Amino acid sequence: MVPAPPSPSAFTFSEDGILACLAGHFPQTHPSLLLGRGDDCAVLKAGRPLCVSSDLFLEDIHFRRSYFSPEDMGHKALAANVSDLAGCGARPLGFTLCLGLPDWVDMAWLDCFFGGMAALAGQQRMALAGGDLSRCERLHISVTVWGETAEPGGFLARGGSMPGDSLFVVGRLGLARVGLHVLEAQGRAALADWPAACAAHLRPEPQVDAGLMLARAGYNARPPALMDLSDGIIRDLPRLLGLSGELRAGADGQPPQQNQGQNPGQSQGLGAAILLPQGLLHPEVLRYAQEQGKNPVHEALLGGEDYALLGSCAPDMLPSLHAAIPGFCSIGTITAGGGITCNNEPLDRLSGFDHFEAGARGKKAD
Repeated sequence: MVPAPPSPSAFTFSEDGILACLAGHFPQTHPSLLLGRGDDCAVLKAGRPLCVSSDLFLEDIHFRRSYFSPEDMGHKALAANVSDLAGCGARPLGFTLCLGLPDWVDMAWLDCFFGGMAALAGQQRMALAGGDLSRCERLHISVTVWGETAEPGGFLARGGSMPGDSLFVVGRLGLARVGLHVLEAQGRAALADWPAACAAHLRPEPQVDAGLMLARAGYNARPPALMDLSDGIIRDLPRLLGLSGELRAGADGQPPQQNQGQNPGQSQGLGAAILLPQGLLHPEVLRYAQEQGKNPVHEALLGGEDYALLGSCAPDMLPSLHAAIPGFCSIGTITAGGGITCNNEPLDRLSGFDHFEAGARGKKAD
């Protein structure tokens, strides 16, 4: 049995006290580390290729203290990064944690925060290898994670979709978006009427096992194209198809020319025909849309912080993937000629959240 961490009252609020509290939650050693916390650098034991990802988790941008408990913050800050590893079909190994702490933070809060993060780290068998601490005006959390490729198999990537491939998701669409809206409106009181939606927003569960199974499925076949679904299908599907983001850049680093008035799904050769019946959506998404007079399919497409997986694969892989992966769902087809539709409706009028678009800066992200 793992001993319980010491009471936070046993530590003074100082850098040494914070590190001592942290050490009560996170083991010092791990099979993937040659040298752990406490030195100038951690030393990793890397026998296979590593996937690495970083994310920021910032107060009043990514979360609000009014309805996130410290345990929720610790869990989600790590979960968002682990979901990136799942999107590459990687097995999580370790992470670093950098914290900017404002004056209101005390040892009791840190003990709960570390507890929420350590629970997920233990579930995923991840080592905390190091990090940094500083004072800050608002709570600032930065996590970098790494993981190894599946065996047998290799890492999965965006790109590689072909016309005729099946489009799929693993996980719930739009549920975390509903959670955000009801928590913003009602605070933690929303948990009583919207338990699944609030849990999806506050405590997302990365699809690590599904990512590993998809990577193994591509070992003796054309690998699936895959990515973490964190900005909603409206934003992320063009990235999967190479129609936006860095995959769209040419050899000189500049995006190709796009005709005036084209939407992103029309700029190159690939598109998608999404089929998303309302029966695939969670009952809380349907109920929220009905109460708000919104289209539930549009809410699912806009999504945001779903931390599901979005991918495409050869159609002949579908039966085995459906059988092997809980929550695996085929939602359409990759098409030639550009353009993205859902249930035969063009999607050029829908747009997801972007931190840097006009009017979005300083506002909380979906």
